[in-house]
Amino acid sequence: MIFAMARLGLMGFVILSIIYVLVSIYSRSVRTEKLEKRWEEDGAVGDRDEYVRAGLAEYDASVRRKLILGVYVVPVIVIGTLIYVINFW
Repeated sequence: MIFAMARLGLMGFVILSIIYVLVSIYSRSVRTEKLEKRWEEDGAVGDRDEYVRAGLAEYDASVRRKLILGVYVVPVIVIGTLIYVINFW
């Protein structure tokens, strides 16, 4: 039983890690596209790569970036709640 739980936990961690990486890459690419579009709309003043780099530095420090960690938290809470409800209600 303990080994089955450990295997489930390990597999869950691996799957959630893959999902986290994919969501992070997607989110960063969407942010990059928005910054490039905003640079063009603002009149294309200055170096585009520097503008995008500065925008991504702000994004890395933002709350939105940290919310992606919910990929780990939400499924664990849902599974834990389901196990509790099924076994103790």
